[in-house]
Amino acid sequence: MSETAHAQPSLLQALIPVLFLVGLLAASVAFFGSDSSLGPNQIVLMLGAIVAAAVGMRLGFTWKELQDGMVNGVSLAMGAIFILLVVGSLIGTWIMAGIVPTMIYYGLQILNPQIFYPACAIICALVAVSTGSSWTTVSTVGITAGAIISGAYFGDKLSPLSDTTNLAPAMVGSDLFTHIRHMLWTTVPSILIALTCFTLLGLFGAAPSESGSLQVMLDALSSSFNIGWHLLLPLAAVLFVIFKKVPAFPALLFGALLGGVFAIVFQQDVVLGYVGETTLPRWVALIKGFWMAMFGTFTAATGNAQLDDLLTRGGMASMLNTIWLVISAMMFGAAMEKPGFLAVLAARILGAAKSTGSLIAATLTTSIGMNIIAGDQYIAIVVPGRMFRAEYQERRLDPKNLSRALEDAGTLTSPLIAWNTCGAFMATTLGVPTFAYMFYAFFNWMNPIISAIYGITGFTIVPLPKDEDAPVLAEVAV
Repeated sequence: MSETAHAQPSLLQALIPVLFLVGLLAASVAFFGSDSSLGPNQIVLMLGAIVAAAVGMRLGFTWKELQDGMVNGVSLAMGAIFILLVVGSLIGTWIMAGIVPTMIYYGLQILNPQIFYPACAIICALVAVSTGSSWTTVSTVGITAGAIISGAYFGDKLSPLSDTTNLAPAMVGSDLFTHIRHMLWTTVPSILIALTCFTLLGLFGAAPSESGSLQVMLDALSSSFNIGWHLLLPLAAVLFVIFKKVPAFPALLFGALLGGVFAIVFQQDVVLGYVGETTLPRWVALIKGFWMAMFGTFTAATGNAQLDDLLTRGGMASMLNTIWLVISAMMFGAAMEKPGFLAVLAARILGAAKSTGSLIAATLTTSIGMNIIAGDQYIAIVVPGRMFRAEYQERRLDPKNLSRALEDAGTLTSPLIAWNTCGAFMATTLGVPTFAYMFYAFFNWMNPIISAIYGITGFTIVPLPKDEDAPVLAEVAV
């Protein structure tokens, strides 16, 4: 059976869907602000995919070919989608079990005026790691914008509960925990530099005191949950199975189930309060609460509005909007890839990228550029990920190098751009203009710089084993 002849796309044809996408995303951010990722951007991505398909059909592709490409492209994200669903369950049961409240409780106790700024960053990192959300962290512990954002994004970046941390390896054919381990090389030095800067600011400048409001939060936590070091055992257990290289889905599902057991044993009043009025026997109501936290949003009732906002979350249902966004982004990326549009754009960008260092720099620059022109961190991960993955395989580079670069630039620079959805959210929530805090978000702009230095020097840049092929292209062959 002969293949249909397809014309090669021109640069202008490749740019048409991108320009359409950028224009509508700008309108989306203008109309809906930080809420644009809650539905409006998904519509934009799907319309962008249709525009890309329309241009592709002008090149000789049939709708079936393009649709098959989009279906296949979305299928690449299914592993990440499975993990995101179980992440929702883990968040719900860990909050209900008091695991997350215990981490926050002990974290808040390290604040004091002498180490206010670095402590603020560390606390935000702990909260973001335990909840997987930099946005939730920023909206809760709004003390010093630069330190908050640095800590929040450090935690978000290394948390297996984070949507972007799951999305980046899914784009390139790596796995979640391999991706996180590889990011440690750039992330840890960046946060150490940031903490050093914050320590110097605290020693040589006046640090505000928030002891009154912090004590109120500590009292609310201790009165609403049974706090204790024993509640950190599920965290230790999950870290242990991760260390043993158990795959992400079963490891996180184990953590979610263990959290539910701890909730039934140690937080019975919390569980029964969540279930509400019921005529069920006590033990049946406890099991029902465990079940509810796995699929639905856990509702906190601490009496403290800030804590309730932070701790009211979780459940598989809470991940559905993120999954919707991931599917829409993958649909657009595949619609751009199938007709060769991404290859044309990548060829122009990679024209001067002869070395590994210049390839890493091109990846970082493109992700930052997508954050600027598209205004969304998910686009800044998906589009460059699909654009450059073939080049990384061609140069025999492990896909984890690409996924790390995508997060180093795509995730971390998003809050530094005022019109980006993340930047808009941070500025609105903290009440501080983006331009005022961006220079103090040391971690966010230091991380891409370190990533670029590693690319130039070759430090921690991992080649593919001689007899191993990158799995991603085999998966997407059509």
